[in-house]
Amino acid sequence: YVCDHEVTRGEFKEVMGTDPSTASAYDKDGNKLTGDAVLNNPVNSVNWYAAIAYCNKLSLKENLTPCYSVSGVTDWENLAYSSIPIFSNSTWNALTYNEEADGYRLPTEAEWEWLARGGENYTYAGSNTVDDVAWYTTNTNDTGTREVKTKKANGYGLYDMSGNVWEWCYDGSDNNGITSSTADTGPSSGSHRVIRGGSWGCDASECAVADRYYFGPFCRLADYGFRVVRSSS
Repeated sequence: YVCDHEVTRGEFKEVMGTDPSTASAYDKDGNKLTGDAVLNNPVNSVNWYAAIAYCNKLSLKENLTPCYSVSGVTDWENLAYSSIPIFSNSTWNALTYNEEADGYRLPTEAEWEWLARGGENYTYAGSNTVDDVAWYTTNTNDTGTREVKTKKANGYGLYDMSGNVWEWCYDGSDNNGITSSTADTGPSSGSHRVIRGGSWGCDASECAVADRYYFGPFCRLADYGFRVVRSSS
């Protein structure tokens, strides 16, 4: 199962108690949003550690089994956002992933690309024309995020798989961006984590389905976000 949109600022705030976003928010017509109107835009400035915490906290909120375990973190329900690492953390890097859990998690990189392709063979997630499906530097003028689900969906009915915000994947990666071929779980080790899809501040080439990058799991930039998936029973 996959969410058809990137986690929004409102959804993140409801679970985590705060909205850490730093990017300005706009509607599809380029009007700047303020107050509660920003809550339907994708959350941003979120690192991989915070995405992991969101997945576990949301799982507990919905009475599901969390997918991730971090040594020393015994009460995810009451974990404060301020206690999530903002620098590289060896304990969080060594977390374990329970493949049998029914809770929310980040997609593996292979899952992400399969979802982004949507059963089609386009350059971008749902089209060969980037403006049809993606918010990126040319149509945002590098100003910030846009409301989710305001561009065309891909063949699986998923929005913003290209553009708007980068999406964290579970997979670990070494300094050369090399990952294993274990598609179902993805490699758990590596000093970096994979990030896919491009963003409002990227050019068209970075929004292509095949494009891939990797960053430190502690990185919190204004165009970093994520979406969640769950394993089907």
